[in-house]
Amino acid sequence: MYTFESRIRYSETDSEGKLTMASLINYFQDCSIFHSEDLNLGVSYLKKEHLVWVLSSWQIVVDRYPALGEKVTIGTLPYEVKGFLGYRNFAMTDERGEYVAKANSLWSLLDTDTGRPAMVTQAMIDGYEMGEKLEMDYAPRRISVPREGVTEAPLTVKKHHLDTNHHVNNQQFINMAADYLPENFVVGQVRAEYKKQAFLDNVLIPYVTGGENLCTIALQDEEGKPYAIVEFGGKRL
Repeated sequence: MYTFESRIRYSETDSEGKLTMASLINYFQDCSIFHSEDLNLGVSYLKKEHLVWVLSSWQIVVDRYPALGEKVTIGTLPYEVKGFLGYRNFAMTDERGEYVAKANSLWSLLDTDTGRPAMVTQAMIDGYEMGEKLEMDYAPRRISVPREGVTEAPLTVKKHHLDTNHHVNNQQFINMAADYLPENFVVGQVRAEYKKQAFLDNVLIPYVTGGENLCTIALQDEEGKPYAIVEFGGKRL
């Protein structure tokens, strides 16, 4: 497993001094970027090859949220490549080596010229060392949206939502959706299914369903087709 060490910063915490879900996702995302960059398979390589990795789904399971100042280790493990698909686990552990969070993810490799799937290159196959997938309760990739929900006011994609691929970053979708959680909702699991890319000035319409223990938010276009579906599972403190 590829790892790097860090310490929970004040800018990464919530009003209780605990790591936020957004910051946890950023740690995981940064870890995969560091891994690819260290293998010379990162942003520059992808740009040269006219390729981009697009996240298709997340499952993030949190045991606890580390507090301000805690030292943590973040790791990522690619465990399968199939056609244009790549599967990665992520984990965060504390100073005792105990897991505080685990994640599973599915990525699709796309040709930036055509927008169509592209086969994983031989350089990637040679570079990424496959490992054994982490032990966790794996959930289905697809998320169903309950029918009875509430449509909230539209959101417009701004510049700060975009990443180097010029589309809304996967973490930003989850952050937007989290704004519609009930007060005092403690997230124990996040599942996110990404349907299509969103770009600057696109309009996202939140469709919110659920309650105390499970809440699903579909961020849809003006025709009701989802850009992303995010499901939050609650946990007890």
